[in-house]
Amino acid sequence: METEKRARTRAVANVGVATAAAAAASGAAIAVAATPSGGATASGGATPVHDSSNGRAVKVKVRAERDVLANTDDRVRGSLSEHLAHETVIVEAHRRHGWQQVAQTHTGRRGRFSATWAPNDVGRYAVRARLADGTATGKAKGKVTAYKESNVSWYGPGFYGHSTACGGTLSRDTLGVANKTLPCGTRVALRYNGRSVTVPVIDRGPYVSGREYDLTEATRDRIQAPSTGTIWTAPLP
Repeated sequence: METEKRARTRAVANVGVATAAAAAASGAAIAVAATPSGGATASGGATPVHDSSNGRAVKVKVRAERDVLANTDDRVRGSLSEHLAHETVIVEAHRRHGWQQVAQTHTGRRGRFSATWAPNDVGRYAVRARLADGTATGKAKGKVTAYKESNVSWYGPGFYGHSTACGGTLSRDTLGVANKTLPCGTRVALRYNGRSVTVPVIDRGPYVSGREYDLTEATRDRIQAPSTGTIWTAPLP
């Protein structure tokens, strides 16, 4: 009888141990399930700021053609730091009125993308690309300058040492252009045969029909422009 009683006591004790172990295991499972996904925990840590729609941290690299004629295509290329395919990429340009969408494309199987857009006016634009889900944005280095074609000439000899219409004194080393209507001091980007320079409006002219700018001698030499001819120009407000 005493032997039976001791056996029942041991059985009850064993059941209690098994129940406690099961409860502990259940509690661990609940704790794991309650841990936030993506690496965040109740004790600290956070998911990356820029996560793709696939849950991986992404950086966007962007490059664009730096010099184009207005209303002609500028190619924008880029890549994602993660090789994510089929991601929607939005290309945006900024000039004076905030960022505007100018193209949309998708990444290839290695996370690369390419698109074209056509600046519709002369001037200087910043360009960037972003994932459509809003999780990552990259900005191209430098800016895109959109030009128009202008007939120009140059001046200098016979005017050196004289005052300009904008208040300076013209010399052989003066960088600038003459224009009949742009305000004095307006910066004008000039480009010819792969050479570029940005100079201010310093004088009035030219007074020959069909010509838009007179370049100073130093300006003409800087881009090796012809004495008369067509170059790319872009006033920069």
